[in-house]
Amino acid sequence: MKKIVFASLLLVSLVAVSPLFAQKISKEHESEYFYKNVFVEKIYPYRLGYILQYRKGVNQMARLYIPYDWFTEAAGRAELVTLPAGENWPYLTVFYKSGEFSHVRLYIHHLKAHESWGNIPLNVNVDDQFEGVDSVELEF
Repeated sequence: MKKIVFASLLLVSLVAVSPLFAQKISKEHESEYFYKNVFVEKIYPYRLGYILQYRKGVNQMARLYIPYDWFTEAAGRAELVTLPAGENWPYLTVFYKSGEFSHVRLYIHHLKAHESWGNIPLNVNVDDQFEGVDSVELEF
């Protein structure tokens, strides 16, 4: 009987202490990166980059301007991933490192004829929106 009581007390104490060690181990392996996913309603290719339109509220839209320069290996701030055929909607993943903007990954539909792609009229000039863009600020 004494052995059973001792074994159960030992088991209870191990169960009570084990979360402390598990918490310490998980903190050591915790990444300094976190991300936010945003579904994109429309993608407008422009001569300086992509204009992304996304929902920021119930009936409100917001826009992001991502320069083509970001997609080069030298800048390394953006990556373009094409989605396979299907019902996949384009979306944007914004990565943050230690709370600061790091980079984006834009998942687009592979066909430019998809309804998520739009066109900017030739007489529209939004060059100033791409000037000085060095991070992504999401609105919600």
